[in-house]
Amino acid sequence: MSAPTAPTAGETGETGETGEITVHRCTVTVVRRGGWSWGPDPRGLVRQVVDALPELLADHFAERLAADGPDVEITEPLTVTVRPGRPGWPGWSASGGPPVEVHFAPVPMVEIPVDAPAADAVSFEESFAAAPDPWTAASAAALFAELAERGELDALLALLPEESVRAYLLALLGVDDTAAARLLAELVGRALAAGPAEALPERLRAAVAGVDAADLPRLLADFLASADREEAVRLARSPAGPYDRDAEEPPGAAGGTVAVRTTDEVRVWSALPFLLAGPLARIGYLDAIGPALAGIELAEDAPLFAVALAYKVLGVTARGRRRTERDSEAAAAFAGLHPPVAEERLAAFARQVRPALPVLDGVLALSVCRGHDPADPLLITGADDGLLLVDAQGMFPIAWAAEAAGLLPHWQACGRPPVLLCDGPLPPGTLRELASAGVPFLTGVRPLRGDPVARLPWRTPLWTAAGVAPDVRLTAGLPAHAERFADLVTALVTERRAVPLAQDGGLERTVTLAAALGLSTIAWTLWRERETPDPLLALSRFADLEATVRFEPGAVRVRVPMGRRHADLLRGGLLADVPDVVWLGGRTLTFSAG
Repeated sequence: MSAPTAPTAGETGETGETGEITVHRCTVTVVRRGGWSWGPDPRGLVRQVVDALPELLADHFAERLAADGPDVEITEPLTVTVRPGRPGWPGWSASGGPPVEVHFAPVPMVEIPVDAPAADAVSFEESFAAAPDPWTAASAAALFAELAERGELDALLALLPEESVRAYLLALLGVDDTAAARLLAELVGRALAAGPAEALPERLRAAVAGVDAADLPRLLADFLASADREEAVRLARSPAGPYDRDAEEPPGAAGGTVAVRTTDEVRVWSALPFLLAGPLARIGYLDAIGPALAGIELAEDAPLFAVALAYKVLGVTARGRRRTERDSEAAAAFAGLHPPVAEERLAAFARQVRPALPVLDGVLALSVCRGHDPADPLLITGADDGLLLVDAQGMFPIAWAAEAAGLLPHWQACGRPPVLLCDGPLPPGTLRELASAGVPFLTGVRPLRGDPVARLPWRTPLWTAAGVAPDVRLTAGLPAHAERFADLVTALVTERRAVPLAQDGGLERTVTLAAALGLSTIAWTLWRERETPDPLLALSRFADLEATVRFEPGAVRVRVPMGRRHADLLRGGLLADVPDVVWLGGRTLTFSAG
Protein backbone atom coordinates (compact mmCIF):
# COMPACT_ATOMS: atom_id res chain seq x y z
CA MET A 1 0.00 0.00 0.00
CA SER A 2 1.29 3.42 -0.82
CA ALA A 3 -0.10 6.96 -0.68
CA PRO A 4 -1.51 8.54 2.47
CA THR A 5 -4.51 6.70 3.90
CA ALA A 6 -6.48 6.67 7.14
CA PRO A 7 -6.95 2.97 7.71
CA THR A 8 -8.05 3.07 11.35
CA ALA A 9 -10.10 5.17 13.70
CA GLY A 10 -10.81 4.86 17.40
CA GLU A 11 -12.99 6.82 19.80
CA THR A 12 -11.40 8.75 22.63
CA GLY A 13 -12.84 8.08 26.09
CA GLU A 14 -15.31 10.62 27.45
CA THR A 15 -15.53 13.12 24.57
CA GLY A 16 -16.34 10.55 21.93
CA GLU A 17 -13.97 12.27 19.52
CA THR A 18 -12.31 10.18 16.88
CA GLY A 19 -8.58 9.61 16.79
CA GLU A 20 -7.01 8.64 13.49
CA ILE A 21 -3.96 6.74 12.29
CA THR A 22 -2.62 7.72 8.89
CA VAL A 23 -0.25 5.32 7.13
CA HIS A 24 1.97 7.11 4.62
CA ARG A 25 3.79 4.07 3.32
CA CYS A 26 3.05 0.42 3.90
CA THR A 27 4.38 -2.64 2.11
CA VAL A 28 2.65 -5.93 2.89
CA THR A 29 4.34 -9.29 2.35
CA VAL A 30 2.56 -12.53 3.23
CA VAL A 31 4.84 -15.38 4.31
CA ARG A 32 3.46 -18.89 4.87
CA ARG A 33 4.90 -20.96 7.69
CA GLY A 34 4.11 -24.65 7.79
CA GLY A 35 1.95 -26.67 5.42
CA TRP A 36 2.36 -26.75 1.67
CA SER A 37 -0.77 -25.07 0.27
CA TRP A 38 -1.98 -21.49 0.21
CA GLY A 39 -5.55 -22.67 0.07
CA PRO A 40 -8.07 -22.38 -2.74
CA ASP A 41 -7.88 -18.56 -3.06
CA PRO A 42 -4.40 -17.18 -2.33
CA ARG A 43 -5.16 -13.76 -3.81
CA GLY A 44 -8.27 -13.58 -1.67
CA LEU A 45 -6.10 -14.32 1.39
CA VAL A 46 -3.91 -11.31 0.63
CA ARG A 47 -6.96 -9.10 0.14
CA GLN A 48 -8.38 -10.27 3.46
CA VAL A 49 -5.12 -9.46 5.22
CA VAL A 50 -5.04 -5.96 3.76
CA ASP A 51 -8.69 -5.43 4.67
CA ALA A 52 -7.90 -6.52 8.23
CA LEU A 53 -5.14 -3.92 8.71
CA PRO A 54 -7.42 -1.12 9.97
CA GLU A 55 -8.77 -3.30 12.77
CA LEU A 56 -5.30 -4.59 13.59
CA LEU A 57 -3.92 -1.11 13.94
CA ALA A 58 -6.95 0.16 15.86
CA ASP A 59 -6.55 -2.66 18.39
CA HIS A 60 -2.80 -2.21 18.68
CA PHE A 61 -2.94 1.56 19.18
CA ALA A 62 -6.24 1.68 21.10
CA GLU A 63 -4.56 2.95 24.27
CA ARG A 64 -2.81 5.79 22.46
CA LEU A 65 -5.95 6.72 20.57
CA ALA A 66 -7.91 6.95 23.84
CA ALA A 67 -5.31 9.11 25.57
CA ASP A 68 -5.19 12.89 25.43
CA GLY A 69 -2.12 14.49 23.98
CA PRO A 70 -0.52 15.84 20.85
CA ASP A 71 -0.28 13.96 17.57
CA VAL A 72 2.44 11.31 17.49
CA GLU A 73 4.51 10.40 14.43
CA ILE A 74 6.07 6.92 14.42
CA THR A 75 9.03 6.54 12.06
CA GLU A 76 10.58 3.28 13.28
CA PRO A 77 9.41 -0.18 12.13
CA LEU A 78 6.83 -1.72 14.44
CA THR A 79 5.58 -5.26 14.97
CA VAL A 80 1.96 -6.18 15.55
CA THR A 81 1.37 -9.81 16.54
CA VAL A 82 -1.97 -11.61 16.45
CA ARG A 83 -1.92 -15.02 18.08
CA PRO A 84 -3.19 -18.04 16.06
CA GLY A 85 -6.78 -19.00 16.68
CA ARG A 86 -8.21 -15.52 17.01
CA PRO A 87 -11.79 -15.49 15.72
CA GLY A 88 -12.65 -13.18 12.87
CA TRP A 89 -9.32 -13.25 11.08
CA PRO A 90 -8.79 -14.58 7.57
CA GLY A 91 -8.29 -18.31 7.62
CA TRP A 92 -9.32 -18.67 11.29
CA SER A 93 -10.70 -22.01 12.38
CA ALA A 94 -11.48 -23.49 15.77
CA SER A 95 -8.76 -26.04 15.28
CA GLY A 96 -6.17 -23.47 14.32
CA GLY A 97 -3.62 -24.28 11.61
CA PRO A 98 -0.29 -23.24 10.20
CA PRO A 99 0.12 -19.48 10.70
CA VAL A 100 0.67 -16.94 7.96
CA GLU A 101 2.93 -14.02 8.83
CA VAL A 102 2.24 -10.66 7.25
CA HIS A 103 5.23 -8.31 7.23
CA PHE A 104 4.52 -4.67 6.60
CA ALA A 105 6.69 -1.62 7.00
CA PRO A 106 6.71 0.58 8.99
CA VAL A 107 4.34 -1.74 10.91
CA PRO A 108 5.75 -5.09 9.95
CA MET A 109 4.44 -8.25 11.53
CA VAL A 110 1.05 -9.83 11.87
CA GLU A 111 0.50 -13.52 12.49
CA ILE A 112 -2.82 -15.02 11.40
CA PRO A 113 -3.90 -18.65 11.20
CA VAL A 114 -5.07 -20.52 8.11
CA ASP A 115 -6.93 -23.77 7.80
CA ALA A 116 -4.85 -26.90 7.57
CA PRO A 117 -4.70 -28.12 3.95
CA ALA A 118 -7.32 -30.67 3.05
CA ALA A 119 -6.41 -33.97 1.51
CA ASP A 120 -7.42 -32.74 -1.93
CA ALA A 121 -5.75 -29.33 -1.57
CA VAL A 122 -4.00 -28.00 -4.64
CA SER A 123 -0.47 -26.73 -4.93
CA PHE A 124 0.57 -23.06 -4.89
CA GLU A 125 0.83 -22.78 -8.68
CA GLU A 126 -2.36 -24.74 -9.30
CA SER A 127 -4.31 -22.60 -6.88
CA PHE A 128 -3.31 -19.46 -8.75
CA ALA A 129 -4.16 -21.09 -12.08
CA ALA A 130 -7.59 -22.09 -10.81
CA ALA A 131 -8.70 -18.50 -10.24
CA PRO A 132 -6.73 -16.12 -12.49
CA ASP A 133 -7.46 -12.43 -12.52
CA PRO A 134 -10.05 -11.67 -15.20
CA TRP A 135 -8.68 -9.98 -18.32
CA THR A 136 -10.42 -8.99 -21.49
CA ALA A 137 -9.09 -7.34 -24.62
CA ALA A 138 -10.19 -3.83 -25.48
CA SER A 139 -13.18 -3.49 -27.78
CA ALA A 140 -13.02 -2.59 -31.45
CA ALA A 141 -14.78 0.69 -30.60
CA ALA A 142 -11.92 1.56 -28.23
CA LEU A 143 -9.40 0.92 -31.01
CA PHE A 144 -11.30 3.11 -33.46
CA ALA A 145 -11.69 5.83 -30.82
CA GLU A 146 -7.94 5.85 -30.22
CA LEU A 147 -7.26 6.11 -33.95
CA ALA A 148 -9.76 9.00 -34.14
CA GLU A 149 -7.90 10.82 -31.36
CA ARG A 150 -4.66 10.45 -33.33
CA GLY A 151 -6.34 11.67 -36.50
CA GLU A 152 -5.82 8.33 -38.27
CA LEU A 153 -9.32 6.86 -38.35
CA ASP A 154 -10.19 8.45 -41.69
CA ALA A 155 -7.02 7.02 -43.22
CA LEU A 156 -7.72 3.55 -41.83
CA LEU A 157 -11.34 3.51 -42.95
CA ALA A 158 -10.26 4.54 -46.45
CA LEU A 159 -8.17 1.35 -46.59
CA LEU A 160 -10.89 -1.03 -45.42
CA PRO A 161 -12.94 -3.04 -47.91
CA GLU A 162 -16.72 -3.03 -47.61
CA GLU A 163 -16.60 -6.50 -46.04
CA SER A 164 -14.64 -5.17 -43.06
CA VAL A 165 -16.69 -2.00 -42.70
CA ARG A 166 -19.88 -4.07 -42.51
CA ALA A 167 -18.33 -6.31 -39.87
CA TYR A 168 -17.40 -3.35 -37.64
CA LEU A 169 -20.49 -1.18 -38.09
CA LEU A 170 -21.57 -1.31 -34.45
CA ALA A 171 -18.04 -0.47 -33.28
CA LEU A 172 -17.79 2.41 -35.76
CA LEU A 173 -21.12 3.78 -34.60
CA GLY A 174 -19.66 3.88 -31.09
CA VAL A 175 -17.12 6.45 -32.27
CA ASP A 176 -18.24 10.06 -32.66
CA ASP A 177 -16.56 10.55 -35.98
CA THR A 178 -17.93 11.99 -39.21
CA ALA A 179 -16.01 9.50 -41.35
CA ALA A 180 -17.76 6.57 -39.68
CA ALA A 181 -21.17 8.18 -40.19
CA ARG A 182 -20.36 8.88 -43.83
CA LEU A 183 -19.33 5.30 -44.47
CA LEU A 184 -22.47 4.02 -42.80
CA ALA A 185 -24.60 6.29 -44.97
CA GLU A 186 -22.83 4.98 -48.07
CA LEU A 187 -23.56 1.39 -47.05
CA VAL A 188 -27.19 2.19 -46.37
CA GLY A 189 -27.40 3.84 -49.77
CA ARG A 190 -26.09 0.70 -51.43
CA ALA A 191 -28.60 -1.39 -49.50
CA LEU A 192 -31.39 0.91 -50.66
CA ALA A 193 -30.26 0.64 -54.24
CA ALA A 194 -29.84 -3.15 -54.22
CA GLY A 195 -32.52 -4.39 -51.84
CA PRO A 196 -36.27 -4.71 -52.25
CA ALA A 197 -38.24 -1.77 -50.92
CA GLU A 198 -40.23 -4.09 -48.63
CA ALA A 199 -37.05 -4.78 -46.64
CA LEU A 200 -36.72 -1.13 -45.59
CA PRO A 201 -38.29 0.43 -42.51
CA GLU A 202 -41.63 1.98 -43.39
CA ARG A 203 -40.72 5.51 -42.37
CA LEU A 204 -37.53 5.35 -44.42
CA ARG A 205 -39.42 4.10 -47.47
CA ALA A 206 -41.77 7.05 -47.15
CA ALA A 207 -38.90 9.48 -46.73
CA VAL A 208 -36.98 8.38 -49.83
CA ALA A 209 -39.95 7.87 -52.13
CA GLY A 210 -39.42 10.01 -55.22
CA VAL A 211 -36.34 11.71 -53.76
CA ASP A 212 -33.60 12.88 -56.07
CA ALA A 213 -30.35 10.94 -55.72
CA ALA A 214 -28.50 14.12 -54.75
CA ASP A 215 -30.68 14.51 -51.64
CA LEU A 216 -30.33 10.88 -50.56
CA PRO A 217 -27.21 11.32 -48.35
CA ARG A 218 -28.89 14.09 -46.33
CA LEU A 219 -32.04 12.04 -45.80
CA LEU A 220 -29.99 9.03 -44.80
CA ALA A 221 -28.04 11.10 -42.29
CA ASP A 222 -31.30 12.38 -40.77
CA PHE A 223 -32.67 8.84 -40.57
CA LEU A 224 -29.53 7.44 -38.96
CA ALA A 225 -29.51 10.25 -36.41
CA SER A 226 -32.99 9.25 -35.22
CA ALA A 227 -32.84 5.49 -35.79
CA ASP A 228 -31.91 2.87 -33.29
CA ARG A 229 -28.29 1.91 -33.90
CA GLU A 230 -29.02 -1.77 -34.31
CA GLU A 231 -31.78 -0.92 -36.77
CA ALA A 232 -29.31 1.14 -38.80
CA VAL A 233 -26.81 -1.69 -38.80
CA ARG A 234 -29.41 -4.21 -39.92
CA LEU A 235 -30.32 -1.87 -42.76
CA ALA A 236 -26.70 -1.38 -43.80
CA ARG A 237 -26.12 -5.13 -43.78
CA SER A 238 -29.23 -5.98 -45.77
CA PRO A 239 -29.14 -7.41 -48.32
CA ALA A 240 -26.19 -9.52 -47.26
CA GLY A 241 -22.98 -8.21 -48.71
CA PRO A 242 -19.73 -10.10 -49.21
CA TYR A 243 -19.54 -10.56 -45.44
CA ASP A 244 -22.66 -11.88 -43.75
CA ARG A 245 -21.92 -13.04 -40.21
CA ASP A 246 -24.97 -15.27 -40.11
CA ALA A 247 -23.90 -17.02 -43.31
CA GLU A 248 -20.42 -17.74 -41.94
CA GLU A 249 -19.47 -20.47 -39.55
CA PRO A 250 -20.48 -19.61 -35.98
CA PRO A 251 -17.76 -18.39 -33.60
CA GLY A 252 -15.66 -21.27 -32.41
CA ALA A 253 -16.28 -23.40 -35.49
CA ALA A 254 -12.53 -23.56 -35.89
CA GLY A 255 -12.54 -26.34 -33.32
CA GLY A 256 -13.87 -24.93 -30.05
CA THR A 257 -12.44 -22.43 -27.59
CA VAL A 258 -8.67 -22.64 -27.33
CA ALA A 259 -7.18 -23.04 -23.86
CA VAL A 260 -3.88 -21.35 -23.05
CA ARG A 261 -1.21 -22.95 -20.92
CA THR A 262 -1.37 -21.83 -17.31
CA THR A 263 1.56 -23.43 -15.46
CA ASP A 264 4.17 -25.32 -17.41
CA GLU A 265 7.76 -25.18 -18.63
CA VAL A 266 8.96 -26.14 -22.08
CA ARG A 267 12.19 -25.94 -24.05
CA VAL A 268 11.93 -24.56 -27.60
CA TRP A 269 14.54 -24.65 -30.33
CA SER A 270 13.86 -21.06 -31.42
CA ALA A 271 13.03 -17.97 -29.37
CA LEU A 272 12.63 -15.87 -32.52
CA PRO A 273 8.79 -15.80 -32.48
CA PHE A 274 8.91 -14.35 -28.97
CA LEU A 275 11.33 -11.64 -30.13
CA LEU A 276 8.70 -10.35 -32.57
CA ALA A 277 6.35 -9.32 -29.76
CA GLY A 278 8.35 -6.29 -28.60
CA PRO A 279 8.73 -4.62 -32.02
CA LEU A 280 5.06 -5.22 -32.83
CA ALA A 281 4.02 -3.80 -29.46
CA ARG A 282 6.00 -0.60 -30.07
CA ILE A 283 3.89 0.39 -33.09
CA GLY A 284 0.58 -0.53 -31.48
CA TYR A 285 0.06 -3.61 -33.64
CA LEU A 286 -0.02 -5.99 -30.69
CA ASP A 287 -2.65 -3.87 -28.94
CA ALA A 288 -4.79 -3.87 -32.10
CA ILE A 289 -5.03 -7.66 -32.40
CA GLY A 290 -7.40 -8.11 -29.47
CA PRO A 291 -9.88 -5.36 -30.46
CA ALA A 292 -9.82 -6.43 -34.11
CA LEU A 293 -10.67 -10.02 -33.18
CA ALA A 294 -13.17 -8.99 -30.50
CA GLY A 295 -15.07 -6.95 -33.08
CA ILE A 296 -15.91 -10.15 -34.97
CA GLU A 297 -16.31 -12.34 -31.87
CA LEU A 298 -13.01 -14.18 -32.28
CA ALA A 299 -11.04 -12.81 -29.31
CA GLU A 300 -10.78 -16.27 -27.75
CA ASP A 301 -9.07 -17.56 -30.90
CA ALA A 302 -6.19 -15.07 -30.67
CA PRO A 303 -3.71 -17.93 -29.97
CA LEU A 304 -4.41 -19.26 -33.47
CA PHE A 305 -3.28 -15.93 -34.92
CA ALA A 306 -0.09 -16.26 -32.85
CA VAL A 307 0.54 -19.78 -34.19
CA ALA A 308 0.32 -18.52 -37.78
CA LEU A 309 2.65 -15.61 -36.96
CA ALA A 310 5.22 -17.93 -35.38
CA TYR A 311 5.30 -20.24 -38.39
CA LYS A 312 6.55 -17.33 -40.50
CA VAL A 313 9.88 -17.20 -38.67
CA LEU A 314 10.42 -20.89 -37.87
CA GLY A 315 11.56 -23.65 -40.21
CA VAL A 316 10.91 -24.00 -43.92
CA THR A 317 7.61 -25.69 -44.77
CA ALA A 318 8.52 -28.87 -46.66
CA ARG A 319 6.47 -29.50 -49.81
CA GLY A 320 4.38 -26.46 -49.02
CA ARG A 321 2.62 -27.87 -45.95
CA ARG A 322 4.78 -30.27 -43.90
CA ARG A 323 6.30 -29.05 -40.65
CA THR A 324 8.83 -30.50 -38.27
CA GLU A 325 7.76 -31.46 -34.78
CA ARG A 326 10.06 -28.86 -33.23
CA ASP A 327 8.42 -26.09 -35.29
CA SER A 328 4.97 -27.17 -34.13
CA GLU A 329 6.14 -27.21 -30.51
CA ALA A 330 7.75 -23.77 -30.76
CA ALA A 331 4.70 -22.21 -32.44
CA ALA A 332 2.35 -23.70 -29.85
CA ALA A 333 4.56 -22.44 -27.01
CA PHE A 334 4.59 -18.95 -28.50
CA ALA A 335 0.80 -19.01 -28.62
CA GLY A 336 0.51 -20.51 -25.13
CA LEU A 337 -1.06 -23.71 -26.43
CA HIS A 338 -0.31 -27.39 -26.08
CA PRO A 339 0.89 -28.95 -29.36
CA PRO A 340 -0.11 -29.98 -31.87
CA VAL A 341 -2.37 -27.33 -33.42
CA ALA A 342 -4.31 -28.90 -36.29
CA GLU A 343 -3.80 -27.36 -39.72
CA GLU A 344 -7.53 -27.70 -40.36
CA ARG A 345 -8.17 -25.56 -37.31
CA LEU A 346 -5.88 -22.84 -38.64
CA ALA A 347 -7.62 -22.98 -42.02
CA ALA A 348 -11.04 -22.58 -40.40
CA PHE A 349 -9.75 -19.65 -38.37
CA ALA A 350 -8.39 -18.07 -41.57
CA ARG A 351 -11.90 -18.10 -43.03
CA GLN A 352 -13.49 -16.55 -39.96
CA VAL A 353 -10.86 -13.88 -39.34
CA ARG A 354 -10.96 -12.47 -42.88
CA PRO A 355 -12.83 -9.20 -42.05
CA ALA A 356 -10.36 -8.32 -39.26
CA LEU A 357 -7.22 -8.64 -41.36
CA PRO A 358 -7.50 -5.30 -43.23
CA VAL A 359 -7.75 -3.54 -39.86
CA LEU A 360 -4.46 -5.06 -38.71
CA ASP A 361 -2.83 -4.43 -42.08
CA GLY A 362 -3.97 -0.81 -41.92
CA VAL A 363 -2.53 -0.26 -38.43
CA LEU A 364 0.80 -1.66 -39.61
CA ALA A 365 0.83 0.40 -42.82
CA LEU A 366 -0.02 3.67 -41.07
CA SER A 367 2.83 3.12 -38.62
CA VAL A 368 5.44 2.52 -41.32
CA CYS A 369 4.18 5.37 -43.50
CA ARG A 370 4.47 7.78 -40.57
CA GLY A 371 8.17 7.04 -40.26
CA HIS A 372 9.08 7.06 -43.96
CA ASP A 373 11.45 9.69 -45.34
CA PRO A 374 10.06 10.91 -48.71
CA ALA A 375 13.63 11.08 -50.05
CA ASP A 376 13.98 7.30 -49.73
CA PRO A 377 12.46 5.04 -52.39
CA LEU A 378 9.77 2.41 -52.00
CA LEU A 379 10.02 -1.05 -53.55
CA ILE A 380 7.27 -3.00 -55.30
CA THR A 381 7.35 -6.58 -56.50
CA GLY A 382 4.82 -9.19 -57.56
CA ALA A 383 4.17 -11.86 -54.95
CA ASP A 384 1.37 -14.34 -54.25
CA ASP A 385 -0.89 -13.01 -57.00
CA GLY A 386 -0.55 -9.43 -55.80
CA LEU A 387 1.84 -6.55 -55.26
CA LEU A 388 4.00 -6.20 -52.16
CA LEU A 389 5.18 -2.73 -51.11
CA VAL A 390 8.16 -2.19 -48.76
CA ASP A 391 10.35 0.65 -47.58
CA ALA A 392 13.75 0.30 -49.24
CA GLN A 393 15.61 1.47 -46.13
CA GLY A 394 15.43 -1.51 -43.80
CA MET A 395 12.93 -3.44 -45.94
CA PHE A 396 10.04 -2.50 -43.68
CA PRO A 397 6.82 -3.93 -45.18
CA ILE A 398 3.97 -1.52 -45.84
CA ALA A 399 1.14 -3.21 -47.71
CA TRP A 400 0.01 -6.02 -49.97
CA ALA A 401 -2.62 -5.37 -52.62
CA ALA A 402 -4.19 -7.19 -55.54
CA GLU A 403 -3.38 -4.36 -57.95
CA ALA A 404 -1.48 -1.08 -58.12
CA ALA A 405 -4.50 1.04 -57.20
CA GLY A 406 -4.50 -0.55 -53.73
CA LEU A 407 -0.98 0.72 -53.08
CA LEU A 408 -1.54 4.33 -54.12
CA PRO A 409 -2.91 5.53 -50.72
CA HIS A 410 0.22 4.19 -49.04
CA TRP A 411 2.49 5.84 -51.59
CA GLN A 412 0.74 9.14 -50.97
CA ALA A 413 0.96 8.70 -47.18
CA CYS A 414 4.72 8.18 -47.52
CA GLY A 415 5.11 11.57 -49.23
CA ARG A 416 4.98 10.43 -52.89
CA PRO A 417 8.57 9.10 -53.03
CA PRO A 418 10.18 7.44 -56.06
CA VAL A 419 9.29 3.79 -56.57
CA LEU A 420 11.50 0.94 -57.78
CA LEU A 421 9.65 -1.94 -59.44
CA CYS A 422 11.62 -5.13 -58.89
CA ASP A 423 11.47 -8.36 -60.84
CA GLY A 424 8.39 -10.43 -60.12
CA PRO A 425 5.09 -11.50 -61.65
CA LEU A 426 3.39 -8.08 -61.86
CA PRO A 427 -0.37 -8.08 -62.49
CA PRO A 428 -1.31 -6.84 -65.99
CA GLY A 429 -1.60 -3.08 -66.23
CA THR A 430 0.63 -2.33 -63.23
CA LEU A 431 2.95 0.06 -65.09
CA ARG A 432 0.02 1.78 -66.77
CA GLU A 433 -1.82 2.32 -63.47
CA LEU A 434 1.27 3.70 -61.75
CA ALA A 435 2.07 6.05 -64.61
CA SER A 436 -1.50 7.36 -64.80
CA ALA A 437 -1.38 8.11 -61.05
CA GLY A 438 1.80 10.14 -61.46
CA VAL A 439 4.06 7.70 -59.62
CA PRO A 440 7.74 8.32 -60.50
CA PHE A 441 8.90 4.73 -60.97
CA LEU A 442 11.95 2.97 -62.32
CA THR A 443 11.98 -0.69 -63.34
CA GLY A 444 13.89 -3.39 -65.10
CA VAL A 445 10.68 -5.29 -65.83
CA ARG A 446 10.02 -5.30 -69.57
CA PRO A 447 6.87 -3.25 -70.27
CA LEU A 448 3.87 -4.40 -72.25
CA ARG A 449 2.76 -2.81 -75.46
CA GLY A 450 1.00 0.45 -74.72
CA ASP A 451 2.59 1.03 -71.31
CA PRO A 452 3.45 4.77 -71.00
CA VAL A 453 7.16 4.32 -70.24
CA ALA A 454 10.46 5.51 -71.64
CA ARG A 455 13.65 3.47 -71.92
CA LEU A 456 16.75 4.85 -70.27
CA PRO A 457 20.22 4.92 -71.85
CA TRP A 458 21.73 2.49 -69.34
CA ARG A 459 24.02 -0.50 -69.57
CA THR A 460 21.08 -2.79 -68.73
CA PRO A 461 17.49 -2.38 -69.95
CA LEU A 462 15.67 0.04 -67.65
CA TRP A 463 12.40 1.91 -68.05
CA THR A 464 10.85 4.83 -66.25
CA ALA A 465 7.53 6.63 -66.29
CA ALA A 466 7.28 8.93 -69.29
CA GLY A 467 8.63 12.38 -68.53
CA VAL A 468 10.40 11.32 -65.31
CA ALA A 469 14.18 11.71 -64.96
CA PRO A 470 15.23 9.25 -62.22
CA ASP A 471 18.06 9.87 -59.79
CA VAL A 472 21.28 8.18 -60.90
CA ARG A 473 21.73 6.73 -57.41
CA LEU A 474 18.39 4.95 -57.69
CA THR A 475 19.38 3.56 -61.06
CA ALA A 476 22.63 2.19 -59.66
CA GLY A 477 20.99 0.80 -56.54
CA LEU A 478 18.11 -0.99 -58.24
CA PRO A 479 19.87 -4.36 -58.72
CA ALA A 480 20.89 -4.61 -55.05
CA HIS A 481 17.41 -3.63 -53.84
CA ALA A 482 15.81 -6.12 -56.22
CA GLU A 483 18.05 -8.95 -55.02
CA ARG A 484 17.34 -8.31 -51.34
CA PHE A 485 13.63 -8.03 -52.03
CA ALA A 486 13.60 -11.29 -53.99
CA ASP A 487 15.38 -13.09 -51.15
CA LEU A 488 12.84 -11.76 -48.65
CA VAL A 489 9.90 -12.95 -50.75
CA THR A 490 11.50 -16.37 -51.18
CA ALA A 491 12.14 -16.80 -47.45
CA LEU A 492 8.85 -15.51 -46.03
CA VAL A 493 6.35 -16.08 -48.84
CA THR A 494 7.53 -19.09 -50.82
CA GLU A 495 9.43 -21.22 -48.30
CA ARG A 496 7.36 -20.62 -45.15
CA ARG A 497 3.60 -21.11 -45.27
CA ALA A 498 1.64 -20.23 -42.16
CA VAL A 499 -1.75 -21.57 -43.25
CA PRO A 500 -1.20 -23.87 -46.23
CA LEU A 501 -4.75 -25.26 -46.16
CA ALA A 502 -6.49 -21.87 -46.20
CA GLN A 503 -8.85 -21.19 -49.08
CA ASP A 504 -7.47 -17.69 -49.60
CA GLY A 505 -4.24 -15.97 -48.70
CA GLY A 506 -5.59 -13.24 -46.42
CA LEU A 507 -4.21 -14.53 -43.12
CA GLU A 508 -1.03 -15.68 -44.87
CA ARG A 509 -0.34 -12.16 -46.13
CA THR A 510 -1.22 -10.49 -42.84
CA VAL A 511 1.16 -12.57 -40.73
CA THR A 512 3.85 -12.23 -43.40
CA LEU A 513 3.65 -8.44 -43.09
CA ALA A 514 3.74 -8.63 -39.29
CA ALA A 515 6.66 -11.08 -39.20
CA ALA A 516 8.64 -9.07 -41.74
CA LEU A 517 8.10 -5.89 -39.74
CA GLY A 518 9.30 -7.57 -36.56
CA LEU A 519 12.40 -8.94 -38.26
CA SER A 520 13.14 -5.60 -39.96
CA THR A 521 12.88 -3.77 -36.64
CA ILE A 522 15.29 -6.18 -34.97
CA ALA A 523 17.81 -5.84 -37.81
CA TRP A 524 17.48 -2.05 -37.94
CA THR A 525 17.90 -1.71 -34.18
CA LEU A 526 20.97 -3.91 -33.93
CA TRP A 527 22.97 -3.50 -37.12
CA ARG A 528 22.08 -0.33 -39.04
CA GLU A 529 25.27 1.38 -37.85
CA ARG A 530 27.63 -1.28 -39.21
CA GLU A 531 25.91 -3.00 -42.17
CA THR A 532 22.86 -2.79 -44.38
CA PRO A 533 19.94 -3.82 -42.17
CA ASP A 534 17.94 -6.66 -43.62
CA PRO A 535 15.15 -8.74 -42.04
CA LEU A 536 16.81 -11.94 -43.26
CA LEU A 537 19.81 -11.13 -41.06
CA ALA A 538 17.57 -11.36 -38.02
CA LEU A 539 15.96 -14.52 -39.36
CA SER A 540 19.28 -16.29 -39.88
CA ARG A 541 21.08 -15.05 -36.76
CA PHE A 542 18.33 -15.67 -34.21
CA ALA A 543 16.45 -18.63 -35.68
CA ASP A 544 18.41 -21.17 -33.60
CA LEU A 545 18.48 -19.16 -30.36
CA GLU A 546 17.08 -21.70 -27.91
CA ALA A 547 14.92 -20.73 -24.96
CA THR A 548 13.18 -22.14 -21.92
CA VAL A 549 9.61 -20.89 -21.67
CA ARG A 550 7.93 -20.92 -18.28
CA PHE A 551 4.19 -20.32 -18.04
CA GLU A 552 2.96 -18.72 -14.83
CA PRO A 553 -0.46 -17.34 -13.89
CA GLY A 554 0.62 -13.73 -14.35
CA ALA A 555 3.48 -13.97 -16.83
CA VAL A 556 5.20 -16.04 -19.49
CA ARG A 557 8.95 -16.00 -18.91
CA VAL A 558 11.40 -16.66 -21.73
CA ARG A 559 14.94 -17.50 -20.65
CA VAL A 560 17.61 -17.45 -23.37
CA PRO A 561 21.28 -18.52 -23.06
CA MET A 562 23.77 -15.86 -22.08
CA GLY A 563 26.17 -14.85 -24.82
CA ARG A 564 26.71 -12.38 -27.62
CA ARG A 565 23.20 -12.63 -29.00
CA HIS A 566 21.58 -12.08 -25.62
CA ALA A 567 23.89 -9.12 -24.99
CA ASP A 568 23.02 -7.54 -28.34
CA LEU A 569 19.28 -7.96 -27.76
CA LEU A 570 19.55 -6.56 -24.25
CA ARG A 571 21.61 -3.58 -25.41
CA GLY A 572 19.10 -2.85 -28.16
CA GLY A 573 16.16 -2.85 -25.76
CA LEU A 574 14.62 -5.86 -27.49
CA LEU A 575 14.20 -7.85 -24.27
CA ALA A 576 11.88 -5.41 -22.55
CA ASP A 577 8.71 -6.77 -20.95
CA VAL A 578 5.65 -6.91 -23.21
CA PRO A 579 2.49 -6.51 -21.10
CA ASP A 580 -1.07 -7.59 -21.91
CA VAL A 581 -0.31 -10.09 -24.68
CA VAL A 582 -3.74 -10.96 -26.00
CA TRP A 583 -3.05 -14.57 -26.99
CA LEU A 584 -1.55 -15.23 -23.54
CA GLY A 585 -4.71 -14.15 -21.78
CA GLY A 586 -3.33 -10.71 -20.96
CA ARG A 587 -0.20 -12.04 -19.29
CA THR A 588 3.13 -10.21 -19.49
CA LEU A 589 5.89 -11.64 -21.67
CA THR A 590 9.27 -11.29 -19.94
CA PHE A 591 12.83 -12.16 -20.94
CA SER A 592 15.87 -13.17 -18.92
CA ALA A 593 19.22 -14.91 -19.34
CA GLY A 594 20.33 -18.23 -17.94
